[in-house]
Amino acid sequence: MPTRPGPQQASFEDLGRPLAGVTFVVVDLETTGGSPAEGGITEVGAVKVRGGEVLGEFQTLVRPDSPIPPAVQVLTGITPSMVVAAPSAAQVLPSFLEFARGAVLVAHNARYDTSFLEAACRRAGLDWPRPEVVDTLALARALVGRDEARDHKLGTLARLLGASSSPDHRALNDARATVDVLHALLGRLGNRGVQTLEDLRDLTATAPSARRRGKRHLAVGLPSAPGVYLFRDARGRVLYVGTSVDVRRRVASYFTASETRARMTEMVGAAAEVVPVVCTTPLEARVRELRLIAEHSPPYNRRSKAPERATWVKLTAEPWPRLSLVRQVRADATAGAEYLGPFRSARTAELAVAALHEAHPLRRCTRRIPRSPRADGPGACALAELGRCGAPCLGTERGGQDADSYAQVVAQVRASLREDAGAALEVGRRRMLALAGRERFEEAAQARDRLDAFLRAAERAQRRDPLVRAPEVVAARRRTPEPGWPDGGWELVLVRYGRLAGTTLTPRGADPVPHVAALRATGEAVRPPVPGGPAALVEETDALLTWMEQPGVRLVSIDPAAPPWVQPVRGAAWARHRLGTAGTAP
Repeated sequence: MPTRPGPQQASFEDLGRPLAGVTFVVVDLETTGGSPAEGGITEVGAVKVRGGEVLGEFQTLVRPDSPIPPAVQVLTGITPSMVVAAPSAAQVLPSFLEFARGAVLVAHNARYDTSFLEAACRRAGLDWPRPEVVDTLALARALVGRDEARDHKLGTLARLLGASSSPDHRALNDARATVDVLHALLGRLGNRGVQTLEDLRDLTATAPSARRRGKRHLAVGLPSAPGVYLFRDARGRVLYVGTSVDVRRRVASYFTASETRARMTEMVGAAAEVVPVVCTTPLEARVRELRLIAEHSPPYNRRSKAPERATWVKLTAEPWPRLSLVRQVRADATAGAEYLGPFRSARTAELAVAALHEAHPLRRCTRRIPRSPRADGPGACALAELGRCGAPCLGTERGGQDADSYAQVVAQVRASLREDAGAALEVGRRRMLALAGRERFEEAAQARDRLDAFLRAAERAQRRDPLVRAPEVVAARRRTPEPGWPDGGWELVLVRYGRLAGTTLTPRGADPVPHVAALRATGEAVRPPVPGGPAALVEETDALLTWMEQPGVRLVSIDPAAPPWVQPVRGAAWARHRLGTAGTAP
């Protein structure tokens, strides 16, 4: 009779990462103040350290989008004249994220700094990598009593602990002082049994330690490789789906206070098992994560769920086309209908429709109009009387638009969606300037928001269109040392109609040609469910495009039936650039 196996013993790697081997990037920001959503960054300073040794420094002034209040200028000494020629946050962030890649982020009152960094990434269209974070403020509260210091401000701790740098509200000096404070606090951990990064997080965690210790066994035996992990409850229901370049390390962090969010605490408490899905590359892991979230709709995932609830703008296929909001792309995409989207909310889609209506006199009524409107039909609506609709419902006998002239309007709308956003841009700019000239600034801002909603959606659609319509694309990138990856060789990716159909890694020094042939032969056969429509989740196609646009990626082969891989000269990207990154008319 078989016996039930006993609990597995954790390996040394499962027990945690020794602090001496952890790379920390200690960061400090100077900002305009206020909330992260409204304020801006004026300076970034960071120091990279490991084992007590400084490995590098990063410092730059940043030109904020919002003005610097006089009180903040006095506090930091950073004035508008100092930052007027500085790079924007969107230009600085890629370099900073590369400097900090793979390291543990450290800051004093870390929530403040990370919230500004995350908000700036969101505005710049960059993914916030969600690094592990150590807060020296929380660490000081655990190690420095009130009998030693009246408070736990950085300046107070720097004086108490003998820091070689004095904080002065300039980013790099404050970061250097935080490094000295961090090292002094780590020196106090010897008698507390804190040897690893995980022990350090436990020391400052607010989540119940008993819950963490009781679930640690779920991470034992998981692969230390790129992949996806699924938390399941006792009934097998998927609670949460995540991805990592090292599945075992990432899952273990859930039980060592790496996650202090309330919903993650609740999720881990309900979890009964963790199911790993090993992937060949981080790109494959990202795609599988998106597909699994869409399939299971886990209650503790917030992003990428319920793609069927997204909103699309549709140019209908009927005798007198109009714009409408729909939930999905249907088979009429090849019969004259045109789709723009998806939009995250119906409100944003409505703004885009309003921008198109301002530029093009499409009808806005929802009733069906026959090919030849009757002479005794309903009269003109208010929009027709204002000249904002061609009124095809009236028929030519009563001054309405004929079929040929209305077809020209529809053709202009198609051009705005596909290749030339100039008409929408010019109409929107003129309206913004006119309203601003009359000091009706709120209405001018609304006009800007309508135009921006349309241009953003059109830019994304035009960017992904060549890949969505390509029957097959093979791309390659030379592998570089990363967690979970051996050095050398090539990462090969097969994409069909915007969907990941396969990926593989070639051994170092091997001829990649046979591997490309094998990948094409064994890749997933993909046919769009709707002719001309997407064969994958939009987020999946966007993830593939982001990967393909990296430096060093090469296009190995493109199906001869694929459309030209060229973005329209006067497309939405051009129009958004003309509109200006600050959202004001040039």
